[in-house]
Amino acid sequence: MKQVLIKRGQAIVEEVPSPKVEAGHVLVETEYSCISIGTEMSGVKEGAKSLLQRAIEHPEQVVLAARMAVEQGIGRTLSVVRGVLESGYPTGYSAAGTVREVGAGITDFKIGDRVACAGAGIANHAEILNMPGNLLVKIPENLDFREASTVTLGAIALQGIRRANPTLGETFLVMGLGILGQLTAQMLKANGCRVVGFDPDKSRVDQARELGMEYGISPDEDAVARVVQLTDGYGADGVIITAATASDEVVSQAFQSCRKKGRVVLVGDVGLRLRRGDFYAKEIDFLISTSYGPGRYEPNYEKKGLDYPIGYVRWTENRNMREYVSLLSENRINLEPLIQKEYSLDDAPTAYEELKTGKDKPLMVLLRYEKEGLSSKLTSHVGVTTNWQKREGQLRIALIGGGDFAKGMHLPNLRRLDRDYSVYAVMSRTGANAKAIARQFEAKYATTDHKDILKDSVTDAVLISTRHNLHAAIAMDAVKAGKHVFVEKPMALDKHDLISLCSLLTGKEMPDDVKSIASHIRAMRYELAVNFLVGFNRRFSPFMQRARRIVSSRTNPMIINYRMNAGFIPLTHWVHGEEGGGRNIGEACHIYDLFNFLTDAEAESISAHSVTPATEQYAENDNFIATIKYKDGSVCNLIYTALGSKDYPKEEMEIYVDNKIIKMSDYRKLDIFGSKEKGLATKTVEKGHLQELEAFARAIKEGTEAIPLWQQVQATEISFEVEKKIFQ
Repeated sequence: MKQVLIKRGQAIVEEVPSPKVEAGHVLVETEYSCISIGTEMSGVKEGAKSLLQRAIEHPEQVVLAARMAVEQGIGRTLSVVRGVLESGYPTGYSAAGTVREVGAGITDFKIGDRVACAGAGIANHAEILNMPGNLLVKIPENLDFREASTVTLGAIALQGIRRANPTLGETFLVMGLGILGQLTAQMLKANGCRVVGFDPDKSRVDQARELGMEYGISPDEDAVARVVQLTDGYGADGVIITAATASDEVVSQAFQSCRKKGRVVLVGDVGLRLRRGDFYAKEIDFLISTSYGPGRYEPNYEKKGLDYPIGYVRWTENRNMREYVSLLSENRINLEPLIQKEYSLDDAPTAYEELKTGKDKPLMVLLRYEKEGLSSKLTSHVGVTTNWQKREGQLRIALIGGGDFAKGMHLPNLRRLDRDYSVYAVMSRTGANAKAIARQFEAKYATTDHKDILKDSVTDAVLISTRHNLHAAIAMDAVKAGKHVFVEKPMALDKHDLISLCSLLTGKEMPDDVKSIASHIRAMRYELAVNFLVGFNRRFSPFMQRARRIVSSRTNPMIINYRMNAGFIPLTHWVHGEEGGGRNIGEACHIYDLFNFLTDAEAESISAHSVTPATEQYAENDNFIATIKYKDGSVCNLIYTALGSKDYPKEEMEIYVDNKIIKMSDYRKLDIFGSKEKGLATKTVEKGHLQELEAFARAIKEGTEAIPLWQQVQATEISFEVEKKIFQ
């Protein structure tokens, strides 16, 4: 399908893989989309800035990049930055079209429904949209796609009015008569208010008056004095700011234009250095309107489709969208004079260039989508590198899941290991991301469907780096397809998936009645169908390889104490939800595998205790101590906490054994006491990510295991048992 991307300050139209319909979503074939002249053009200007300009304006991003360079090295950091600059990003947030596929769990929409779509990063300028249920509404029969494609702008204007809470007969000032101001003025009029409008562009003032606004203030007039004059000396009951300017004067004028105890609502983007004298004496209420309405920026509402009961939240973003298209269908808003330009999708670069450089910018611009064959638009697979070829000895590996970790860590490492690997294909849920990664790392093709990769006989191996809840299912699909599997941790989120995956890998049904699947696998010595590796990278770190060499000749059991100062992650983050499985199963499993590696023994008993949070910002499995007693007599203890400071090292370990102490500090230093063995130090953090990929390739070529399957399973089983004890 075709999609508009912004790259280095320019709009381009690219052929990218179309999205795959997901549960709770529908696929929409776009008919029209609306360019947000304010929001999108600011993004275009930002994209055209040099790295130096961005660094000056956003010093916090420089700090993040510097921290990443220290931890991962300059090369990997530059790879991430280069990828961001070269890939471009999707744009657009308002569209209309026809439903073509319906995902599981959707009951309100069917194929053929005409719908209006909203959402930045979702309702893009693209031929096919993958829309969650709460971000689209049906279009009334008498309303065309052109007008309905403005639904996001309408919902934004409507939410600003709801925040102002206007009543019949009140006088409102609208500051800024761009498209949001024009819509706001008409809606206030429909609400029974008298409307005064101001804009530095006189033509926009005249346009609003032609559409029913009572009073317009010209640029050469004193806006505050004129408003006071028009309201018998009292001032406006309320002001809605829909302007876009860095100046602080707009807010100041808004306060001064209000009557005593009036209200000011900010919808636009303006300077906010407030002067106390402007609003204190009048006791002005200053309110912020957040985009389309309640539900905006809330993942449970926008992505998972969980609605707010109408008895408690009357106007959600979806209900605002629905009301706006109703107002259009009832001819209570006159939109036609405001749609001043229309371009075909292929001419989008021209549209953006004219908006960027033209003097007389139109109020509203639409993109029109040609009626081409639907099957060509729904293609999930597009070629990228036409002359792709692999060298002798390389494994053709495909990436499934194009998130930040894969882009910043695994892909640069695969490029470094070009004697072992060639990146053959890239799958990501968004086509633009898949193609951008494939282009940067010279893959043969990009796709939005992992099954394209699995049915491709040329693929040797897959690297699965999706959200945690998909790991086991995709790994099982890959094993069935006969592909070697590298899957990021965790291996699985529950015992059922773990048993199913192990059964596929070994070709034997795992018994349900055994205490430990890991012990059963170790005892039976199964031959695996394919090579399989979970991304338990820490055991491959040079620090842990050195530690293992020392303890492998020990006489006595060990005491190992590991502390992970994991840092706080908000409970709204996906790691805590059903996609992530929580921090114990999702991250602490790394350390359980490390304990397995150092002891090379089966677990005998497991205990765990967690901090009961006094505040609701922490989860039960955010702060805990887990102790594993191994059959060789060793005792391993993990302190996992989100309570600590980020200024303190994240991971530290101490091993006590045979009159020796081995201390590791943040995978940058290893100190050894009581031994002639030398320590180790590196300038950057070395957690073993590169080495685990080396080990995976070696294991495939030699027919060995990079990590014994029983140890991978045991780490997963330990995480399940710790989770159970935490929540007992």
